[in-house]
Amino acid sequence: MTTVTASRIDTTATARLADRIGRGFAAVAALATVVAFVNGLLLTLDAPDDRLFIEGWRVSSFAIFAALFALLAFRPRRSPGVWEILLAGKTALVVFGMAIGDVPEARLSAFIDLGLVAVVATAYVLCRGWLAWRPATTNPTR
Repeated sequence: MTTVTASRIDTTATARLADRIGRGFAAVAALATVVAFVNGLLLTLDAPDDRLFIEGWRVSSFAIFAALFALLAFRPRRSPGVWEILLAGKTALVVFGMAIGDVPEARLSAFIDLGLVAVVATAYVLCRGWLAWRPATTNPTR
């Protein structure tokens, strides 16, 4: 009986550590996106009139992504679909950025987003993000 109890404690401690690391990765993704947001604001201030709307649209997207990453860092298993939407959206940007060829801004953004996809996918696994789809319980550690 002692062996089983010790094994369960080890599994729980491991799950908590993985959860903390995964939440840290989600927080890093949020902070990196805040940096992109600030850079986007600076680009928008200097943008010519014909790029003003698209730069503003991009900045607002950075703000939304940063907020969603922060939400996942705070509540990784209480936001069903958010992990998957973020991973799908960022993966689509990577594929599009690589597919359009030698556009320097697109290629650089695709590589940055590829790193972000790797970080978020790792956080998803560490935090067991798929558990967000389970029905709500009264267990606060869910």
